[in-house]
Amino acid sequence: MQPREVMDRSDAVDQANDESRLRVTVPAAVDAERAAQILGPGRDAWLGELVTPASGPEGTARHLLDLELRVTDAAPRVAFHKAALVDVGPLRRDPSSGAVWVELSWRAATLTPLFPVFAGTLRWEHGQLKLDGYYAPPGGAIGVMADRLLLNVAARATGRRLLERIAEAMARPVR
Repeated sequence: MQPREVMDRSDAVDQANDESRLRVTVPAAVDAERAAQILGPGRDAWLGELVTPASGPEGTARHLLDLELRVTDAAPRVAFHKAALVDVGPLRRDPSSGAVWVELSWRAATLTPLFPVFAGTLRWEHGQLKLDGYYAPPGGAIGVMADRLLLNVAARATGRRLLERIAEAMARPVR
């Protein structure tokens, strides 16, 4: 089964704040404990180098992660990569639904004003991995216009590729 993207276009842009909504979902057919392992203590399986460890139970850890925007999936594969500083909060659980999630944000590690800043949640629930949040397109009003016309496609593709990477880590055999 190929991962699929789900996005409600009516929520794509929050015009009042000049922010864009990013909602992407891919299948992650694992149980809640495996999802919790990969989103919690096993997050090194998909996150990059630890830059700043979490301090305290409510602390956020910062990682250096290579975000990928795939232009084509067929050979020859074409992709753009950008180093990002990713902040990940502690693992949260909802015992009634079985959902597990973390707060997640990222920004470019270099040339920061040229790339969007994202903040939201990364959630696993009922075999689905979901990224839901908002990003601020760079470039002020011109950047918002460019995002509405085209760049939101790149944002969704980047988010989807990150979720695919996490779902792949969840599907790997436990060592």
